[in-house]
Amino acid sequence: MKKNRRSFLSLGAAALATSTGCQPGADAAKAPPSELGAAVSEYGSRSPFEKAARLHNSPTPATASSRTPLEEIHGILTPPSLHFERHHAGVPQLDPAKHELLVHGLTDRQLIFSLADLKRLPSVSRIHFLECAGNSGSEWRGAGGDTAQRSHGLASCSEWTGVSVKTLLAECGLQKAATWVIAEGADACLMARSIPLEKMLDDALIAYGQNGEALRPEQGYPLRLLLPGWEGNTSIKWLRRLHVTSEPMRSREETSHYTDLLADGQAREFSFEMDAKSLILKPSGGQQLPGPGAFEISGIAWSGRGRIEKVEVSLDGGEKWIAAALDEPRLPKAFTRFRLPWSWKGADTILQSRATDDTGYVQPTTEQLIAARGSNSNYHHNGIKRWRIEASGKVTNV
Repeated sequence: MKKNRRSFLSLGAAALATSTGCQPGADAAKAPPSELGAAVSEYGSRSPFEKAARLHNSPTPATASSRTPLEEIHGILTPPSLHFERHHAGVPQLDPAKHELLVHGLTDRQLIFSLADLKRLPSVSRIHFLECAGNSGSEWRGAGGDTAQRSHGLASCSEWTGVSVKTLLAECGLQKAATWVIAEGADACLMARSIPLEKMLDDALIAYGQNGEALRPEQGYPLRLLLPGWEGNTSIKWLRRLHVTSEPMRSREETSHYTDLLADGQAREFSFEMDAKSLILKPSGGQQLPGPGAFEISGIAWSGRGRIEKVEVSLDGGEKWIAAALDEPRLPKAFTRFRLPWSWKGADTILQSRATDDTGYVQPTTEQLIAARGSNSNYHHNGIKRWRIEASGKVTNV
């Protein structure tokens, strides 16, 4: 019996209605009357039904921080309004028409750039993650965060637009003795870090844009340094000075802070790179599965060394591993989204993921990290995160 296109589409619609429990036109009379929508606005806002928010802890400006609700993010980009924050002296309000960037020291020429000057130079836009060195630091001592936001929320990913630092240094001319650059911000504490010249000539950016708009004040408006793949505190916000030198400054932030104290009492200094990391976001701590059935395990992976090559998921606490699918684009030093179809039978289950980057580095367990470095540090924890699915469907931290 032949069926034409019209009859085929009719059968398809009927089948869809039956499978979803809906009938065409059902309860149409009960539908609420249509209302005239809101007018256009000068600046867009999200739906009032969306409640994703940053978890923040700010007893003083010197200890202020907020965490990205990673479990609420789709894809790999973080909205600027949900990007994590970490401040050392509050958020200054800087007039972009008056703000300037000084480049000096072991250079042939001392130059001062206004924001307008920088925007006249060749620009670049690249997607990179930014992560605080202390992200997931509570995992060192087994406490861990009960949600993805609490444990790993000091990490976000954006498209950054600005000028290559290499371009500015070429304009100034470098002297032979130059090996380090001191980057300094315009916040009240003059936050500063020493950066090897090699990194500055590689992929460092002076960023003035984030996800298509100007940087927000919390992200360093009007200018910030961005060092892809390195701990977030080195990406100095409210950047006002680049001092080219022959040695690091070894400030408080490079001695008593942002060093990794090892088990033998020695400390790792200038441990800039953020190692490969992954995190299952759905399901994750604080969530509730409605019951047995089909689900998608989804999460993100990233590495400060390069691109994510593989993410594996374990459904049995690490006994066996299954390769997850990786969404494109897979970019170096950026979030990569991974996915794995999963049929949950309703039994108590432990989920975890591990990432491998293009250098061959494999994400370790916390136990392996402690064996190598001890548990004295608060920084650079990239151990495997485990979630327990209870028989009730409740998801908790292991």
